[in-house]
Amino acid sequence: MDLFEYMRNTTMEKESPLASRLRPSSLEEVVGQRHIIGKDKLLYRAIQADKISSIIFYGPPGTGKTTLARVIANTTKGEFVQINATSAGKKDMEAVIEQAKNTLGMFGKKTILFIDEIHRFNKGQQDYLLPFVEDGTIILIGATTENPYFEVNRALISRSIVFELKPLTKEDIKILLTRAVNDLEKGMGAYHAILEEEALEFLADMSNGDARAALNAIELGILTTQRSEDGNIHITLEVASECIQKRVLQYDKDGDNHYDTISAFIKSMRGSDPDAAIYYLARMLYAGEDVRFIARRIMICASEDVSNADPNAIVVATSAAMAVERIGMPEAQIILAQAAAYVACAPKSNSAVNAIFSAMDTVKNEKTGKIPPYLMDAHYGGAKELGHGIGYKYAHDYKNHYVKQQYLPDELVGRSFYKLSDNGYEKELKAWMEKIRKEAEGD
Repeated sequence: MDLFEYMRNTTMEKESPLASRLRPSSLEEVVGQRHIIGKDKLLYRAIQADKISSIIFYGPPGTGKTTLARVIANTTKGEFVQINATSAGKKDMEAVIEQAKNTLGMFGKKTILFIDEIHRFNKGQQDYLLPFVEDGTIILIGATTENPYFEVNRALISRSIVFELKPLTKEDIKILLTRAVNDLEKGMGAYHAILEEEALEFLADMSNGDARAALNAIELGILTTQRSEDGNIHITLEVASECIQKRVLQYDKDGDNHYDTISAFIKSMRGSDPDAAIYYLARMLYAGEDVRFIARRIMICASEDVSNADPNAIVVATSAAMAVERIGMPEAQIILAQAAAYVACAPKSNSAVNAIFSAMDTVKNEKTGKIPPYLMDAHYGGAKELGHGIGYKYAHDYKNHYVKQQYLPDELVGRSFYKLSDNGYEKELKAWMEKIRKEAEGD
């Protein structure tokens, strides 16, 4: 390293964000994630013994994926190489692999390759790594915010241990914030800042388990707040609220949180819990979810889970979908809340779901029955000569506008697909069907 490179690295280290400077260099300094790095846990023992195998770290932003990788870098006797999948290409990986082969062959040292955002690599890039992971040329450590079982090749997953990192607890965040304010070497202790208890509680709560968000907020507060008469920088609740004005929400519109939240939203409506439905709706809206997507899910739920127990549910849901497109946010949130609450409170039935799935299964797996001739169209040329429409009984000519007549093909006579429930309006429909069929039997 020449003088200029040394000065550049030194300057970058001093000017790097607090969250980066405060990263621990040993396991003892790591806050949180006791479920995977407690002293009796596999990962702790493997790091301490320098016996790391290929690993995938999976978890929300700010939970310590890169931190754990850096701890491994500081404890391993092997070479540690880090690349980011958002900017690295195949040539970068080829260079790493070539160097890893030389290091292993010349010095007998292993190479640990840490790939941040590994889910950004396409299938071909991930496939390229496979043989070198397989033969031990590299030990892979991947970090991802996305579910690795969906985003990382199965072959790599099968050769790695997946560790899921959880959002830090409020107490964990408080420890990190206190450390950041007081640490003279890596933190901001030299600024003589005082973090008031109310501000500490607020930042720990609003960061929602994201250490990076909390540390960025306290750094911003210290750097932009003037000293008081006592010579100290006071981080009050007012200062803290200005530095993190919006709660950090773990929500990626293309990732797991997107699917988990919409799943909870739908299941809450299905489970007739309007409070939970409105809460999950708020979470999606707060995170910037597309209101049209939410409206579509409400329409589906209105048909799938309410059905004819309340036929008005699909009307409300469809009207809401049209309205939010025309009106937009922020008023659209009120319309969506009305529709979600209506669907949640409506009586429930999945009769239509069971009916169509049963019928589709029959069509798919059984011989297609012939449509009775009298139900066939009699209006096109030659239809009557073929017997189409002959013998058909026009329902409106009979009592209750109903007449007993075979509609299903001969092969399916007696088969029942649609079974009305005893909930809501379906109970009335069921009673009506029983009435007209009974009266038709008596005629």
